[in-house]
Amino acid sequence: MAKRVLVVDDEPNIVLSLEFLMRRAGFEVQVARSGGEALKALEGEPPDLMLLDVMMPEFDGYEVCERIRAKPEWRRTKIIMLTARGREAERERGLALGADAYVTKPFSTRELVDQVKRMLEVG
Repeated sequence: MAKRVLVVDDEPNIVLSLEFLMRRAGFEVQVARSGGEALKALEGEPPDLMLLDVMMPEFDGYEVCERIRAKPEWRRTKIIMLTARGREAERERGLALGADAYVTKPFSTRELVDQVKRMLEVG
């Protein structure tokens, strides 16, 4: 069974690009366009990994990450935070809140796919 990836971003072009990349890499993909949608998507069976944008409406990525890590049933979901903000303090904040990785935009699509595969131990 394919691993499930949740793409969380409010930029339509980024969502399309990430969705395409993850599907091409063999993952089942779900999309959320806000922090609230991301949290709703975790109800039921949480995804194996989440690509989480930092700057979004409703709840930012930091708050989404913090809420996910506060719930034991969601803790196994890996989180890669994606952001245009590359300052070290922001990276440290994301990791401190429980993100498994922090990737700065623009990023190499090949490296991101490789990182997702490594984190999910596939291919």
